[in-house]
Amino acid sequence: MAMERLKQKRWLRLVLYLVILTGVSFGFYFLLQYLTTYFGIPVEGFAPVAYLIVFGVTLACNAFIFVPVVFHIASMMWAIESCNCNLVLVVLVASVAGALGEITGYYAGYLGKRIALAESTPGYSRFAGWMQRYGPWGIFLVSLQPLADIAGLLAGVSKLPLWKFLLPVWPAKFIKYFFICYFGGEILGLLPPLPF
Repeated sequence: MAMERLKQKRWLRLVLYLVILTGVSFGFYFLLQYLTTYFGIPVEGFAPVAYLIVFGVTLACNAFIFVPVVFHIASMMWAIESCNCNLVLVVLVASVAGALGEITGYYAGYLGKRIALAESTPGYSRFAGWMQRYGPWGIFLVSLQPLADIAGLLAGVSKLPLWKFLLPVWPAKFIKYFFICYFGGEILGLLPPLPF
């Protein structure tokens, strides 16, 4: 009975966490959109700078290991919606930056196995065995999940070569970002317009 209640609280916490992260991401999107209109930044000719902003923000957000930062999603949606950037190009730029940003997690796992994940951590042996068994496919599947980027840590701990890590991470990031941007834009279309 107590275990069921604890599991229910975990799911409730996870759902609440996801709702908060989504709210922060949409809030950041609206802030970027507001600042663009408030300062009168023209949309025409702003696309190359928007691609650079998406690359930089996504690279920085994916470089954080234990802190899931969702501002890169807002910057991608801002570039698509406000700057009229191409969805596929924004996702391509973001997925390359996201894969490069995952290298910090990879090296944290590779060099600091005892610091990053101790063998006494619950589920460590299961994840390590799973990564050894499935290799790049396991990295691909773990990289698809939207909450936290732990694929780099797992690949580093299991001593997977860097190229075998980056090869499946990039398409997984591309697919994940494409769905997030596509459906994020649809969700933004359902929201009422800003009053300014």
